[in-house]
Amino acid sequence: MNPLIKKFKEYGSITPEIESALTAKIKCRTKNKGDYFLKQGQVVSSLFILETGLVRSFYIKNDSEINSWFGFENIILGSILPLFYKIPSAENIQFLEESTLYYIESNDLNEMYRKYNEMNTIGRVMAEEYCKILEDRVISLQTQSAEERYNFLLEYQPDAIQRISLGHIASYLGIKQETLSRIRKK
Repeated sequence: MNPLIKKFKEYGSITPEIESALTAKIKCRTKNKGDYFLKQGQVVSSLFILETGLVRSFYIKNDSEINSWFGFENIILGSILPLFYKIPSAENIQFLEESTLYYIESNDLNEMYRKYNEMNTIGRVMAEEYCKILEDRVISLQTQSAEERYNFLLEYQPDAIQRISLGHIASYLGIKQETLSRIRKK
């Protein structure tokens, strides 16, 4: 089954008619390690899910990359500003592994929302979940130590340390790589 449709079904009921309409609109693509889904300043308005692979989101400040999130398999991903507001992205989304993704463009998604009330409900529930994820991230940045955030990453995604470079993880945690090495030794 199409992984994006399967994920939508976790958020609500999809009739055979809706599934058929989604199947016609969802596209599949394979990207190489190092390729970009989105670069800062672009308006790429698609919601996607990785069937296989790994992505990172990062910002550039003072010529340094600051990682903000990692996207693993079977999680709905996208950049909010271009997806919902058609505003150029402030972030970059780059593939860290060869990845197969399924995606639906913003215009097609909005058409599905207008046409099918069930899809509207699914979109609302997804947005609520995304808000929770963002709030949890803000709280963790404000209240947890880098070590606590590192341990949460390992609990949430145990194979992250094998799949993501230490430099990217350190940036995500807001620390230097040397500090991450000390945390890992504990």
